[in-house]
Amino acid sequence: MGMHLNHGEYSTNVREHSGHNRHAGHSVAMFRDKFWLSLALTFPVVFWSDEVQRWLGYHAPSVPGSRFIPAILGTIILLYGGSVFIQGAWRELSSRQPGMMTLISLAIVVAFSASLAATLGVFEVDVWWELATLISVMLLGHWLEMKAVTQAQGALDALAALLPDNAERVTESGVEKVPLAKLLVGDVVPVRPGSRVPADGIVLEGTADVDESLVTGESRPISKASGAAVVGGTVAAGGSLRVRVTAVGDQTALSSIMRLVAAAQASGSRAQALADRAAALLFYIAVTAGTMTLAYWWLAGDKEHALVRAATVLVIACSHALGLAIPLVIDFNLARRKKWVARERSPGTRTHPRFGRGDLR
Repeated sequence: MGMHLNHGEYSTNVREHSGHNRHAGHSVAMFRDKFWLSLALTFPVVFWSDEVQRWLGYHAPSVPGSRFIPAILGTIILLYGGSVFIQGAWRELSSRQPGMMTLISLAIVVAFSASLAATLGVFEVDVWWELATLISVMLLGHWLEMKAVTQAQGALDALAALLPDNAERVTESGVEKVPLAKLLVGDVVPVRPGSRVPADGIVLEGTADVDESLVTGESRPISKASGAAVVGGTVAAGGSLRVRVTAVGDQTALSSIMRLVAAAQASGSRAQALADRAAALLFYIAVTAGTMTLAYWWLAGDKEHALVRAATVLVIACSHALGLAIPLVIDFNLARRKKWVARERSPGTRTHPRFGRGDLR
């Protein structure tokens, strides 16, 4: 099986098991822009919040309409930054699989409704600052998540692009051009100056300086002569080689590295799946607790406090830590796996220069 087929299999497997599908159509730049603008608008919302002023003991400047600053900016933050979570929650609920998006949306919609009602004088609860900070924190978490997953997928694509689509093979009648997937162990392939080595192998004839920087991290070309090992995807320069193929498809060093990258993505997917299951459970618990709180205080005759306390329960139920911790865990796991790959590829290690296929598999 050729390298490009392996890449497709890994990518498909990752997508099937990844919560990244909830971000279909989203981009790193979109979350980045939404985060920075929402964060900029969050500062004045917090600064002019009555609750924050009481807690910290200061008085914000009073200007015409200043009491509406949190409401106006909070609404903008919800429409601009929070809409992505509401849309995601709608998709989750449509598929009857509530997860992190549903939990976040529950909190921001309730916080917005309660704050708007307070601004209109329905009851005394004002959590515009909570709404703004919640959206900003969640945008930061999802920006980090998208960035980590996109970088890992980009690394996988870059590795897959190292190998050519076709290769030349020496036969009794001469040299024939064949698809890379047709190469077999034992085939002899010529590597011309400036071309890529199509598969792992041993040099039979010729000498050349081989640029292994994209695969092994070597900063300078390595001189290769008869008996030297070469890695598929490296570039020959200053000479030509005749190489006997020793590994193809799944057995090549590049395929092994791709498995590591795919495994790092899968570890992030497992963390996402666990977070979504926890968020779904917390969503049901929050709705149940909020309903019970509302019913208890309503039947007790304290209708205003019934609404306030039910709203408080639903807002607090959205775990800020969970929404931010999972993307950070994913980012950490991918970074840790990249460092491990870099160490394994460095000169002088046990697995250099043929990567020790048994270690990387």
